[in-house]
Amino acid sequence: MKSFSKLIGLLLLGVLLIVVAAGFALTHFFDPNDYKDEIRQLARKHANLELELNGDIGWSLFPWLGIEITDAKVASAEMPDDPFADLRLLGLSVQVMPLLRKEIQMSDIRIDGLNLNLHRNAQGQGNWEHIGQPRAEEPKTAPTSQQNDATVSTAPSTAERPAPRTTPLKLDINSLIINGARIDFHDEQSGQQFNLESVQLTTGAIRDAQPIALKFSGFFGNAKPLLRARIELTTKASIDQVLQRIILDDLKLSGEVAGEPLQGKTANFTARGNLLYDQSAHVAHWDNLKLSINQLKALGELQATELDKQAKFKGALSIAAVNLQEFLSGIGISLPDMADKKALSHFELSTLFQGTSNSVLLNDIALSIDQTQLTGSVGIKDLAQNRLYAQLRGDQLDADRYLPVLKENAPTERQAEVKKQTSEAGTSGTTALPSSPSKSAWSTEPILPVEQIRKINAEIDLTFNELQLRKFPISQAQLKLLAKQGVITLNTLQGSLFNGDFQTSARLDAAAPQPLLTLKLSTHNIPIDKVMQTLEQDVTVTGLLDSTAELRSSGNSEQAWVDHLNGTLDFALHKGMLLDANLERQLCIGIATLNRKKLGPNSGNKDTPFNDLRGTLNIRNGIAHNPDLHVAIPGLSVKGQGNLNLSVLSLDYRLGMIIQGDTHPMPDPACQVNKRYVGLEWPIRCRGPLELGAKACRIDQDGLGKIAATLAGEKINEKINEKLGDKVSPELKDALKGLFKR
Repeated sequence: MKSFSKLIGLLLLGVLLIVVAAGFALTHFFDPNDYKDEIRQLARKHANLELELNGDIGWSLFPWLGIEITDAKVASAEMPDDPFADLRLLGLSVQVMPLLRKEIQMSDIRIDGLNLNLHRNAQGQGNWEHIGQPRAEEPKTAPTSQQNDATVSTAPSTAERPAPRTTPLKLDINSLIINGARIDFHDEQSGQQFNLESVQLTTGAIRDAQPIALKFSGFFGNAKPLLRARIELTTKASIDQVLQRIILDDLKLSGEVAGEPLQGKTANFTARGNLLYDQSAHVAHWDNLKLSINQLKALGELQATELDKQAKFKGALSIAAVNLQEFLSGIGISLPDMADKKALSHFELSTLFQGTSNSVLLNDIALSIDQTQLTGSVGIKDLAQNRLYAQLRGDQLDADRYLPVLKENAPTERQAEVKKQTSEAGTSGTTALPSSPSKSAWSTEPILPVEQIRKINAEIDLTFNELQLRKFPISQAQLKLLAKQGVITLNTLQGSLFNGDFQTSARLDAAAPQPLLTLKLSTHNIPIDKVMQTLEQDVTVTGLLDSTAELRSSGNSEQAWVDHLNGTLDFALHKGMLLDANLERQLCIGIATLNRKKLGPNSGNKDTPFNDLRGTLNIRNGIAHNPDLHVAIPGLSVKGQGNLNLSVLSLDYRLGMIIQGDTHPMPDPACQVNKRYVGLEWPIRCRGPLELGAKACRIDQDGLGKIAATLAGEKINEKINEKLGDKVSPELKDALKGLFKR
């Protein structure tokens, strides 16, 4: 028995020596370089590849089946002159015995100097296409009917063949190392060109059902726009072939980006989290997302579904407080000039989001910008059509902080002309009537970016408890706007202003050859003097304004809008005052003239209070006609009609001032009112720049002469009655009175 065991041992030793000797003989007397042509033919036939093996092929057989390839190039058989890959070295080795059990146990896989040159020509054909597809074989001679019958009779049907039993391969690889790889991509059709160079990829042990430590680094470059990025990635990857899942735990993607889009600035970025991709369910998750770009820090999560169709995504995002102005400047985004240099120094956001490849919406927003708190939702409903959406509610917003400072332009010729007339107008009312300005008050420069407006599609709904806009303090401000295909509809713009309120709707049709504008406006109890003060205009009138307007115009400049302005405006001012315009003094001038007395120095109030001032403006091509002006002044009534030339901002009015009932004492003895003056319409003419207001008004001397004639006729009639009494018939008296009235 002992000798039998010894014999078996000797036999096994002999077999092992034979195997080792055979391996030694194969590796020393069999040279794979002699079979390069056969290898090329196999690659061409089964993988549709053209191989160029310029270096030597080294190999070993036992106990490791090892191979080493140097200086090789690979091209598609369809485009053999345009290789898409070349490498300096490929080395790997596999243990032989586990292969018999369908197990792959490998040492390190090493790839050095791999270059992938991916190129798509002007016809849209890529040099990597069709690889891995066996070449179509030459058609063979059709078999005869007897051969067909024999084939049918002898070959088992497909349904009868047993399904092959497959056992999944088990992988056990010590590591994968790729050094100095480079990927270049160039598309002649689109002009797109980018590369990934200095690629380093190393992994830990690759074994089934075990996480794989992975580290990647490289430099990314893009031609148009010029962009350069350094990328580093580390993670633990788990690949489940049965469940078709890839899990990347402890993922860290970091690096820096610079180039033209960043205007010479550099952005350092880091993204962390756990990533899962489920191919069978077509979903992906990124949990515990931590993102940083320079000083911006964010947390969140992301879920993508229906990846086999039009992908959908949703998630949550929270951005910590950051100086947004500094952050945007640091990544090359230039902000427009703002009045407040410290604007956007505080930005904080929390939101849920959802979207598709063509849309993104931020919902349940909690947004903090400086001292403003906002809630609501914003987004892009249709990326292809640039369809914007915003529905926001805010506590308070000082919009002036974010608007550019209005530059003070040099005085125009009209302003210089009006300034001179204002200084000469005085307040006595005895100077000559001012003349109307001769120069336009408006610019001819284009205002609206028509081409950009035509591309806007938006749905905006904004509400603020307190809003300051161009120094106007608006409370309970609400704006609803809809823009579609070049037509912007302002459904409502309303709020409270200086304890009054206003409501506006408007429409801009920028799709027309010349932009068309329509406007509806109503105001109630708006203090007109505070509006003028806010606009930094000289205050010439006070009072609470009620108005309604329907206006329309066309063009794309201030001058064009005024020249083509048409519509109606009803206005009423209550409990106001005409400043620096003493209409009572104007009346005194007329009365003193009729009394043939000399007025003393101007005394009394230089302003004229009124209870009510109202009228209607009918506007035609920039000229506003007012047929029914009415002013109710204590003890007086003023009515009139006239025109406003909106192009040069001038007025031309004829007024009639009527003394009503019992009169109060006038401030000057020379203009004491007697009963004959009551009910007469005292003529006043107003002409000049609109800025003068009532200071542009003077007593109308021509009309005053008619009053004098009327009063003289009445006095003669009184004398006739006094002298004749009842001595003559009434018919004769009337005839004599009529004679003096002519």
